[in-house]
Amino acid sequence: MPVRYRCRHCETEIGRLPFDAEETIRKLHLFEIGEIDDYIEKDARGETIVHSICEHCEDSLRQFPDYHALKNWLQ
Repeated sequence: MPVRYRCRHCETEIGRLPFDAEETIRKLHLFEIGEIDDYIEKDARGETIVHSICEHCEDSLRQFPDYHALKNWLQ
């Protein structure tokens, strides 16, 4: 199954790996204990989804740092 990267804020698909690389992703990204469930999940079809941040949302957070305190800052 492929691995998809999706923005955790706006749900935009950022990228896609056409092969199963879940174990490689777990090794490449540095996660704290208990953090991995916040960033990697399996969807109903069994595909691995890695939650990240897109450039647009990253720029918005850089421009408006107070958004970090809000749970849902996209309108």
